[in-house]
Amino acid sequence: MKTYVVGGAVRDELLGLPVQDRDHVVVGATPEEMERLGFKAVGKDFPVFLHPVTHEEYALARTERKTARGYRGFTINADPGVTLEEDLARRDLTINAIAKDEAGNIIDPFDGAADLKARVLRHVSPSFVEDAVRILRVSRFAARYGFQVAPETQALMREMVANGEVDALVPERVWQEFAKGLMERAPQRMFDVLTECGALPRLLPEWKQLDAHRALAALDAAAVRSLSLPVRFATLFAGAAVETAAQASARLRVPAECARLAVLAAGRCARVLEVRSLAARDLVDLLQQVDAFRRPERFESLMAVCECDAAGNADPRGRTRLVRALAAAQSVDARALAQLDSGDIGAAVRAARIAAVETALADER
Repeated sequence: MKTYVVGGAVRDELLGLPVQDRDHVVVGATPEEMERLGFKAVGKDFPVFLHPVTHEEYALARTERKTARGYRGFTINADPGVTLEEDLARRDLTINAIAKDEAGNIIDPFDGAADLKARVLRHVSPSFVEDAVRILRVSRFAARYGFQVAPETQALMREMVANGEVDALVPERVWQEFAKGLMERAPQRMFDVLTECGALPRLLPEWKQLDAHRALAALDAAAVRSLSLPVRFATLFAGAAVETAAQASARLRVPAECARLAVLAAGRCARVLEVRSLAARDLVDLLQQVDAFRRPERFESLMAVCECDAAGNADPRGRTRLVRALAAAQSVDARALAQLDSGDIGAAVRAARIAAVETALADER
């Protein structure tokens, strides 16, 4: 039995980057042998085990054979006779098909180290076309490292799109990769790669209804500021139709906070950026419409989205004015008003908030 560090850990080490997680491949072992050594089985689709001390993942070397459409349509062979090279051959990209043995020697049968130096994303074998998730992974790695996609790999990706492979991807799997790509250093590169191979309109038809230049500029600004996933997702829809944001969120089955912020950004970003010209009455109505009184943290995120959408042209005095207006409106004790007023409580609270905001902003005159 031999073990090797594989994949991302070796790749990032060769790039001089911090190694977050180490995955291992075990050659020449059976599940029973692994369990006798104290490893805990955790794999559902193929044999994966956790080390009894380090809790790092150890997977038995395996080969895969495509038997049906979709990313689950594979037959797995994890026989002890599977070699390291056979295991590496099933991987997506050459930069992810590098291993290191226990003595520190690099095993690189597909010249992944050379592609790392050349900053190229290249598929390992023609079997790349068997898993459409790999299109998303390539676009995500492009966003992470800024590498170029090899022409032959780009051709395979276009072929996969033309053959309808991406249409078989389930929304949850698409979002999983999409979300990771949004959080990379240059997330706009993910959209560039998906556009070049024709996958983006298939995965996200609503993209055709967006101003792509505006959306990617806003996303880039959010990445520069290291903002959260909900903010980055919402920047794509700032200024778009509310229905577009809602449909895209439903199609991808995004987390609730991502969906809510995207819909708010689609419907309200322009209004938020106009706050310098809004009267106290309009400011209170805007804050109510975006649920700022109950969810001030979401409203803070909305302001960040709008500022990214403004591409640096947002008036910082607008944010200051809105923050002061929110603080003033929040100072109104709605419960106390409810005890004093037997009429329309909602109208009384609104009037009190408007008065508080007028007072807070009186020095602007």
